Amino acid sequence: MAIRKFRPVTPGTRHKIGNSFSQITTDTPEKSLLAKGGSTGGRNSSGRRATRNRGGGHKQRYRIIDFKRNKHNIPGTVKTIEYDPNRSAFIALIAYADGEKRYIIAPEGLKVGMKVLSGENISPDLGNSLPLRDMPLGTMLHNIELHPGKGGCFARSAGTYAQLAAKDGKYAVLRMPSGESRMVLMTCMATVGVVSNSDHSLEVSGKAGRSRWLGRRPRVRGVVMNPVDHPMGGGEGRASGGHPRSRTGVYAKGQKTRNVHKPSSRLIISKAKGGKK
Repeated sequence: MAIRKFRPVTPGTRHKIGNSFSQITTDTPEKSLLAKGGSTGGRNSSGRRATRNRGGGHKQRYRIIDFKRNKHNIPGTVKTIEYDPNRSAFIALIAYADGEKRYIIAPEGLKVGMKVLSGENISPDLGNSLPLRDMPLGTMLHNIELHPGKGGCFARSAGTYAQLAAKDGKYAVLRMPSGESRMVLMTCMATVGVVSNSDHSLEVSGKAGRSRWLGRRPRVRGVVMNPVDHPMGGGEGRASGGHPRSRTGVYAKGQKTRNVHKPSSRLIISKAKGGKK
């Protein structure tokens, strides 16, 4: 994947760094795998605003992604590599031998015409999905299940991956994208490879309007509000605002955010680097 720096022909392109989309092979999605992509505008079921700074944005259709990869031992062929407005990674359209089509998250290096397979006792090739017990140590993985049969929930965004570090009894030890090491059941499925669009983090929007296209409205900093509106507001001149905290008073730095009584804590071997959980 490559990024593209734009010529400064307008103020909006002066600092813009965008995706070259060189991996994309078509701009027409598979109609049978589209669903209505509704927008809430930050409102809950009662119609009241539950999240600030949301609203507007371009109309989108949701692409139905196969996170479970449960078509076992049926070979599939990569037909297209496509852009998905709902996620940072690219997606791949797979046509299986029985005639069914499904979208999967495209790993880096997947090309049109390549074969993919899922199931037990298959080779750990790029794009194949198999249980962790069949993976060799050191394999780069994505779309990893936490509970067998539930579908992948780890390492799904652009450029992310987890690495299989060890096998211990019925558990596999994974080094997660956050740096955390945790145990996952050997029977959980995972897909081989690194998620595509790894340069996504290098993109620069170039103008505020591009955020509006994504449904993000302007955000006002708490430090410039009045004391009645935010704990960090008020003061004479440009006051610092005190310790960073949310509008409801929850500290933003230094406070542990993970429930110490969470059952899955016993599966975490080492915490993420540089952060308190």
